[in-house]
Amino acid sequence: MRDILTITLNPALDVSASVPHVTAGAKLRCGPERYDPGGGGLNVARAIRFLGGDVRAFAALGGARGEHLQRLLKAEGIPLIPYPAPGETRESLAITDLAMGYQYRFSLPGPAWSEPELDAALASLPGLLVPDGLVVLSGSEPHGTTTDYYPRLCNALSGAARHLIIDTSGAALATLAAGGDHERPFVLRMDQGEAEALAGHALPTCGETVSFAKDLVSKGAADVVVVARGAEGSVMWTGKDGWFANAARVKVVSRVGAGDSFVGGFALALARGLPLQDALAHGAASASAAVMTPGTQLCRLEDFERLLRETKVSRL
Repeated sequence: MRDILTITLNPALDVSASVPHVTAGAKLRCGPERYDPGGGGLNVARAIRFLGGDVRAFAALGGARGEHLQRLLKAEGIPLIPYPAPGETRESLAITDLAMGYQYRFSLPGPAWSEPELDAALASLPGLLVPDGLVVLSGSEPHGTTTDYYPRLCNALSGAARHLIIDTSGAALATLAAGGDHERPFVLRMDQGEAEALAGHALPTCGETVSFAKDLVSKGAADVVVVARGAEGSVMWTGKDGWFANAARVKVVSRVGAGDSFVGGFALALARGLPLQDALAHGAASASAAVMTPGTQLCRLEDFERLLRETKVSRL
């Protein structure tokens, strides 16, 4: 299997709990809390481990919450490459309203980085690469980053960018989607809302979504673009073909980590030598498995294996 390295520059300690009902002003007494490692890249790494794969995780950590994260990752058997963050690791909170079935998610910002601190983190990455290994950059960008930081990161990874999978949002995603003269990543993934924000209009059909993805590839955003269409499934443009994988019909318990589970299943399939269309199916089944678990838990292997049989890939 090819090496997989995940990069998480803004990780979080995820806390989940439940209350009988959410009401304003009252003191809400929660049920037992659960702590999990969080942040895009760490969730991808955990999903890969839950699916039976091997992975290394680079994460910028700081303070007591950073130490807590290290202990949790060690308990899950994930080899961690810690990097000193310039402040306390952030915390995210997910509260489930048991009466209504709603989930409320709160994410704190995390430490602010200076330009020299960001440059130092970037400079530390090339030495971690393994020839022909996959690199996954997932999650929100640290506070203090400039719009050219992710393109510079692609350039810093140089030849490894052809094996780079990116799943981000906001200004970082917009910059990458615009293309440019930097090294293009292998895969750029986003959800439907992010795709429609970039397009400037709704994308109501799979055909319109694949046309949008095709346009991004032609601009040089990535070699492959994947767009998740929620409960419908995921669309992929490979540069020559469009593909669609359905989402399995499951009861949604929590949407936390569904996108990261998709990336984990997708990356693991590629690391095992499967073609892109099979990786799309593995990603879709992993995401469907993730929404079946409560709180901040991710996909389970037994759910993934069952749902993979229900996931079909078709050419668009």
